[in-house]
Amino acid sequence: MNEQNNGARPRRPRIGRMSNAGREQNENNRVYKARPQDGEERQGRRERNFSNQEQGEFRKKSKKQRKSAKPRMLKGSENIINNKIRRRKNRQAPPEPKYDGTTRLNKYISNAGICSRRDADKLIEAGAVMVNGEVITTLGYKVKEGDVVSYGGEVLHSEPKRYFLLNKPKGYITTLDDPQERDTVMLLVQGCCKERIYPVGRLDKNTTGLLLFTNDGEMAKRLTHPSSNVYKIYQVECDRAVSRDDMQQMLNGIELEDGPIAVDDVQYQGDGKDHRIVGVALHSGKNRIVRRIFEHFGYEVRKLDRCVFAGLTKKDLPRGKVRELTQQEVNYLMMV
Repeated sequence: MNEQNNGARPRRPRIGRMSNAGREQNENNRVYKARPQDGEERQGRRERNFSNQEQGEFRKKSKKQRKSAKPRMLKGSENIINNKIRRRKNRQAPPEPKYDGTTRLNKYISNAGICSRRDADKLIEAGAVMVNGEVITTLGYKVKEGDVVSYGGEVLHSEPKRYFLLNKPKGYITTLDDPQERDTVMLLVQGCCKERIYPVGRLDKNTTGLLLFTNDGEMAKRLTHPSSNVYKIYQVECDRAVSRDDMQQMLNGIELEDGPIAVDDVQYQGDGKDHRIVGVALHSGKNRIVRRIFEHFGYEVRKLDRCVFAGLTKKDLPRGKVRELTQQEVNYLMMV
């Protein structure tokens, strides 16, 4: 059906399945465009005969124009963008939730160091956790201040573990409380955290240097036990020059009232010009061990400073200041 429309463009026939006769007819009627021969120039879509150099310049120019062109903005869109920026600046942070004095039971168990919160939910569902003597199996149960939480027959204390390092000055005693009302090291760490921390080991009143504070009882017990062999370095200043023979005897080992003792290393401090100041490295955790070693040879220790304790140093820590340990330092203490 080829009906003539009145001045209208003829309608394109619908493409469908074609018979073999139709294909042959199309093949015969198809017009092939001859390719340009050697020496002839191919014309573009817009009938432009550009040389290679002109085409390269045209492309470069168009690329620069595209880069430098600004995005087209609709009318009034600039005000809309400015209003969005203004609202974003004036947006206030959501108020922090107020602490109501309660803690979710799974978080309490996790803070106690038993397991993660997800595993704590499993313990709660299994009926392994008790609060004030009653088994709790409800997820989301909140523990109030003063509640007693127990697991496996042991009372849990939900406190995050805290670790602080103090560069102790002279004149403070290492104790939590003193009946004679003398200055204690607790005055120097007061206000560092809300958790109750305590010193690991002891330093004499006239001894200065590194002192660790924590509420991790397991770590404190491990670091202070004599069998732990925690590495320590002291700087010792005596009333007179320390002889090389005495230093060699310290390395070989001496006999004190509580048994034999030997230092790991002993050397003159710095350039070695002042033989009254020496550095001593040892692993022993006995009480007042450094002073007793030098008193054994008849020296009077005038200054004693602990420079290194369990791999921790006094770098960037002035005398009388305290800082919290990094997670890397805590992980190292876990392996000591």
